Amino acid sequence: MTKLINDPRNYVDEMLDGLCLAHPGLVRVGDDRRAIARNAPAKAGKVGVVSGGGSGHLPLFTGYVGEGLLDACAIGNVFEGPTINACQDAIAAANGGAGVLCLFGNYGGDRMNFEMACEFADLEGIETRTVLGNDDIASASYEERAKRRGVAGLIFAYKAACAMAARGADLAGVADIAQRTVDRTRTVGVAVSPCLIPGAAAPSFTLGENEIEMGMGIHGEPGIWRKQMQPADALVDEMTDMLLKERPQGATRVAVLVNSLGSTPFEELFILYRRLATRLGEAGLEIAQRLVGPYVTSMEMGGASISLCFLDDEIEGLLSAPADCPFWKVN
Repeated sequence: MTKLINDPRNYVDEMLDGLCLAHPGLVRVGDDRRAIARNAPAKAGKVGVVSGGGSGHLPLFTGYVGEGLLDACAIGNVFEGPTINACQDAIAAANGGAGVLCLFGNYGGDRMNFEMACEFADLEGIETRTVLGNDDIASASYEERAKRRGVAGLIFAYKAACAMAARGADLAGVADIAQRTVDRTRTVGVAVSPCLIPGAAAPSFTLGENEIEMGMGIHGEPGIWRKQMQPADALVDEMTDMLLKERPQGATRVAVLVNSLGSTPFEELFILYRRLATRLGEAGLEIAQRLVGPYVTSMEMGGASISLCFLDDEIEGLLSAPADCPFWKVN
């Protein structure tokens, strides 16, 4: 597998340099420069919202720093959580004196390092709250949903929380809307080909010829079944059935994300969306907002995920609020 890189050890730092050069509204901050922040001081009196995670998932994490979205983001090596220092740097960069919400996926390393960073922030007089994304319905049962991983649906929580912060809500209000959005979001994915971490001798997992895996995580975590390739409509039908089993009572409107895991092209995503739109209509759900494209990737992994955010009036309004970052613009 060929990659357009230099020394694999410099992969993340060279990527971050390029990201900030291409988007001058972003800047690397901190002693080890492993946090990305807006290229402007934190707004006094506004709740800051930060996230963090491993590299290899762009646009996820650093790609969502921008106006109406994240204030700062800590970033680790490929598929590795950010360091405590990086988390501290992100919190400091986002602090405008009204507290900072830490909003990230439910992974052990990320939780541990953000927890310690929050303890240090407390010693410095910065109030923090934490909300974990856990939208991956294939990673644990509904009864054990607190154990679920955070995947593509996390971006809906980003958008809602950051819009609430921009409206001037206090830290408790921003954390509450983030948690409610997480609680109303479900995601399931299907992988059709693996990815290769820079410098690794082999992919982190393999699939047989014409084989696919339903429910695989964005780091190659095991899914729920492996079978031979199936038609797109059959896959969407199964994924939709899984998602709708956890439809909140009374939900009639949804925001939809059909997401490429890396190498799956737009053409195939639109084929998936076509079937999904039909199935949601048959289920009595109106699509209020739609995203189709590579919003949360796993290097060059082949496959796609579908996320549904079951809307209420407040979340729908927040998702429609203006935002502008390198990979997501809402007018």
